[in-house]
Amino acid sequence: MSDAPPQPPAEPGRGWEPRDPTVQNQGEADAPPTPTESRGKRREKSRPTEPTERTEKAAGTAQTRRTEKTDRTGNAGPSGRTDRTGQAERTGKAEPSGKADRTEKTEHPEQPGRAGKADRTGETETPRPADKAGKKPPRPPRTGWRRAVPTWRMALGGLLLLVLLLGGGFLAGYHLIEIPPANATATAQANVYLYADGSPLAQAGQVNRESVPLSRVPRPLRQAVLAAEDRDFYTEPGVDAGAMLRASWNTVTGKGTQGGSTITQQYVKNYYLGQERTVTRKVKEFFIAIKLDRAKSKEHILEGYLNTSYYGRNAYGAQAAAQAYYGKDVQDLDTAESAYLASLLNAPSAYDVGARPANRARAEARWNYVLDAMVQEGWLPRAQRAALRFPDVLPSRPAAGLAGQRGYAVQAVNSFLARHGILSQKALAAGGYRITTTLREDRMDAFAEAVRQQVLDRLDPENNPADRYVRVGGASIEPSTGKVVALYGGVDYTRQYVNNATRRDYQVGSTFKPFVLASAVAHGATTQGGEAITPNTVYDGTNKRPVEGWTGKAYAPANEDDVSYGGIPLHTATDRSVNAVYAQLAVDVGPKKVRRTAIALGLPADTPDLTASPSIALGPATASVLDMAEAYATLANHGKRGLYSLVEKVERIDPAGDQALPLPAAGSGTRQAVSREAADTTTAVLRGVVEGGTGTAARAVGRPAAGKTGTAEDDKAAWFAGYTPDLATVVALMGQDPKTGAQKPLYGAMGMPRVNGGGAPAEVWAHYTGTALDGTPARDFDLRIAEGAEIREEAEPEDLTEEAGAESTTGNATDDRPRHQFARPGQPAQPVRPGEPGHPGPQPAGDGIQIIE
Repeated sequence: MSDAPPQPPAEPGRGWEPRDPTVQNQGEADAPPTPTESRGKRREKSRPTEPTERTEKAAGTAQTRRTEKTDRTGNAGPSGRTDRTGQAERTGKAEPSGKADRTEKTEHPEQPGRAGKADRTGETETPRPADKAGKKPPRPPRTGWRRAVPTWRMALGGLLLLVLLLGGGFLAGYHLIEIPPANATATAQANVYLYADGSPLAQAGQVNRESVPLSRVPRPLRQAVLAAEDRDFYTEPGVDAGAMLRASWNTVTGKGTQGGSTITQQYVKNYYLGQERTVTRKVKEFFIAIKLDRAKSKEHILEGYLNTSYYGRNAYGAQAAAQAYYGKDVQDLDTAESAYLASLLNAPSAYDVGARPANRARAEARWNYVLDAMVQEGWLPRAQRAALRFPDVLPSRPAAGLAGQRGYAVQAVNSFLARHGILSQKALAAGGYRITTTLREDRMDAFAEAVRQQVLDRLDPENNPADRYVRVGGASIEPSTGKVVALYGGVDYTRQYVNNATRRDYQVGSTFKPFVLASAVAHGATTQGGEAITPNTVYDGTNKRPVEGWTGKAYAPANEDDVSYGGIPLHTATDRSVNAVYAQLAVDVGPKKVRRTAIALGLPADTPDLTASPSIALGPATASVLDMAEAYATLANHGKRGLYSLVEKVERIDPAGDQALPLPAAGSGTRQAVSREAADTTTAVLRGVVEGGTGTAARAVGRPAAGKTGTAEDDKAAWFAGYTPDLATVVALMGQDPKTGAQKPLYGAMGMPRVNGGGAPAEVWAHYTGTALDGTPARDFDLRIAEGAEIREEAEPEDLTEEAGAESTTGNATDDRPRHQFARPGQPAQPVRPGEPGHPGPQPAGDGIQIIE
């Protein structure tokens, strides 16, 4: 039986008959190639002349297809068609070499070597011949999961690329990121105000910080901080790359935030950058820390860190923390206290036992950790460590801000510094100054207590509308030193911002009259009749008597309650504050001289309404309480006036060392403002005001005192200005509408028909002065009276309860106090009572005084 495949029958008319494809007919080799053959030849020409494994395999496959026509089972189908190989045979087309390789179904009978690998149908693939050059055949392609694993060449290349990128990024970052200027928060400091003894008075500023040099920080505190935060600070670089990467990774992946670990990095964050926790900030922190570690010493960095770190209780820096937790300066801290402050750096709110007693167990554990670390580093002997006990901490309290009297004191001090050209308001606003004042805490407290007992406790603003208007101001000065030792500016600076001790908008009233008397004696003034003026000179005290010798517009001031006194000695007219007498005295001396004397004693030259006219004697000028205290202190100091100061010392806070600013000392530039005889004669007359005049309430002080009462027009203010040999103090009650700020009369305040200087102001003065001088010996005045000025008493002065104050425009003469009939100089004055001859009788209300400009 023949193995040739069966041939299909011939078809009529087509001329086709089957033939053996292995037999080549004559001339067939010379026949032109079919298009398929042409393409095959072109492909063959483009291949290398040396046969490769693929081309040989393809050639063998083509030959096999010419001789084999079997399908997968070796039989032809019913229609005579074959499989894909058979189709190729009929058409005479040869599959490409690659395709022939994939479609080969039998082993090449002539190919030497190992058997081909079976394909999916169980047929074998012709094995590839070895390379003629003896080279190793190429590695089979990676399949499956191995394709996802990089080769060692890829891993090495990626690593090199990463190193190049990191190196380039480091170089770029190092050169592009410079050390920036310090941020505003890091350099901001509060102005620290101290009492005269150095205890805290107040702090003004948004940041509670007082930078100190490293030399002021005790060694135990420095070592405790290093033990708690960075024990290798002095031996290791300024950055911890591992901690930086860990912190950045935690931030990016949302596992929480983490700060820089070294002290240098934390200092960079505090001083140059900010507290935001971002990757950008950490990158900047890294490069700045590297540069800073190279540019600055370790001591400089540690000093900056200690001054910028936050310790809780709004305390920035070690000095502020020492004050907040122990009430002492940083250089006074011991080892136990230092370890506690170092513990706070980790989490202030978690370890503050003063604010939260429940934190004690946690705080003690952290404190012990710090001390144990100090022992491990050899900074603390074990025996000393064993003897330490957890330190007591002050209770948490608000910082010494501006509440109560502090704000008024700070305001007055700042005004003093600016007025004397020591510091501008702009410099004060920038902060960073330590200002030691002349104020004494005990006397500030005594003033506040006196006001509370004598005024505030007597007010009932809910039921008495007049009580809502009451304001109190006070100032106290040591005459011998010129130091302002106490101020009272109001009930509370956070509730009433206007400082009643320094405001200049209320008339001083009759407290101005001693300046007229001092001017008369100092200038040797004479009356209109040519008689030398002394305390015994008798003046006409008739109500609304026109002044004589004045060339200006006529001026006839009214006495308090329109009372006429007739002839009255000058010292008695002072006791009873007779306006008619003092208006005439001002004319006799000369209003311009009176004005100059007031300025020489202490009133500012720009005091409002300090006008050279007869009315100047009645006190229309609106000097401040502090201004009046300075002038009265000059009288108490026998007419000598130096610089009255609120400031002892001013220092610029600087870590490199505090810098003291030059400033004039209290009492410096002392000169004789008025003669001693003039000042002492005035003092002698003012003693009578306290002993038997309108200021008898001041006798409660229990020691020799001199003073003068005063009432502003329409009773809008009431004053008492007085002094002992050791202390000059002025107190004023003022009426002001709390809503509109308008000045209001004090009628009915504290349940009294009227408020005058001999009432609450004198009572506050006596209470405060007695407390302030408690424990000191009472001293009498050492007076040198002008010749012929000794006071002659014809009778005991009456103890009056009312006073004639500044210019009053209302009220009739309704009381029955004795009036004095006019007497010529040298003749005693006789009282004239209502209804007797010489008494002017009731006067129409509404006649106001005229201030002659």
